[in-house]
Amino acid sequence: MAEKTEELLAELEVETVFRIGGIGISESVVVSWVLMAALMLLVFIFTRNLKVHNISKRQAALETFVNFIQNLTSGFVGKEGGSFVPYLSTVLIFIGFANIAGVFGFKPPTKDVNVTASLAIMSIILIEAASIRRKGPVGFLKSFAHPTPVMVPINLMELVTRPLSLCMRLFGNVLGAFVIMKLVEILLFPLGLPPIFGLYFDFFDGFIQAYIFVFLTGQFIREAVEIH
Repeated sequence: MAEKTEELLAELEVETVFRIGGIGISESVVVSWVLMAALMLLVFIFTRNLKVHNISKRQAALETFVNFIQNLTSGFVGKEGGSFVPYLSTVLIFIGFANIAGVFGFKPPTKDVNVTASLAIMSIILIEAASIRRKGPVGFLKSFAHPTPVMVPINLMELVTRPLSLCMRLFGNVLGAFVIMKLVEILLFPLGLPPIFGLYFDFFDGFIQAYIFVFLTGQFIREAVEIH
């Protein structure tokens, strides 16, 4: 058991793979690069030779997948936030595959709080920029007093709590799921439980956490573009 505990702790560490000009490049960054390269390669492969008529089964499957993702994310942001659907769709796909990277022998990048923090900060900057663009600088400042000036301190605190919530929710849930699956592996696999059962939890929890992150981001965008 002690050996398994040490193995688990080693899995939780974020290792520095190499350095560029004294700047350490962590394993989570490298895996993110590999994941993005793989997704771009898949996009290139599946979008070749697209047709308007007499489409292939590959194109039909691709269009079905894209429509599903776009319909899902568009429901989060509403009509006013339609321009953010491509961003949310991309984030949904990236986080979904990042969360299940462990199935392919990689450490999920989302186990690194720096990765989840980067995703959260990027989303919050986009949300606040959307609010300023929609309401104008004056309207943006006035929104902090909605629905009453008493709410100004609380609304200002949301500028910090929102990215913190997105970051820690994703990081905590992914890390928690990883720890639980490792404990299941330690306690039950020796008793004969096939490892294939762990794949269900890897995929199910991984995509659920991606859905939750994008859902919350979409709700924040919906609130940002609403005119009070």
